[in-house]
Amino acid sequence: MTGKQIVVGISDLNTAYSPDELISYALGSCIGICLYDKFQKIAGLSHILLPDSSTYKAVDNMKFADTAIKELISRMLRMGCRKNSLTAKIAGGANMFSWSGETVGDKNIKSVEEQLRIHGIPLLAKDVGGDYGRTVSICAETGVVTVKALTRGVKTL
Repeated sequence: MTGKQIVVGISDLNTAYSPDELISYALGSCIGICLYDKFQKIAGLSHILLPDSSTYKAVDNMKFADTAIKELISRMLRMGCRKNSLTAKIAGGANMFSWSGETVGDKNIKSVEEQLRIHGIPLLAKDVGGDYGRTVSICAETGVVTVKALTRGVKTL
């Protein structure tokens, strides 16, 4: 990588032009949503914490799948992307603790996939679920998403 590495924190999002890279650490039940426009070589990454903002009064828009994805798309369009050129890859949604029934990770996965459908963005690849944390990065030059897990090694999406 010849560009800079831009860190995206929990409940945050950012965008990058080629040759920069976006990276987010500590994805447990959270989801890292990577959007990419291969024609403009622009990447976006959101690190969402919860699936849905509708039951919360004080809304931090970057925290929730429904509001963060909408904001990420909006920022990328302002940078010159075309909505029909955007694609998605996601990682995270783990069940980090023993739990019976649907977990926060499960709910996050379902919500992110539904929001991508609502916005008409194809989901090209995912590395979700399990019981382990992940770090995710996306290269704005290539759109390659790298997922690192301490106990699982490195995957390329």
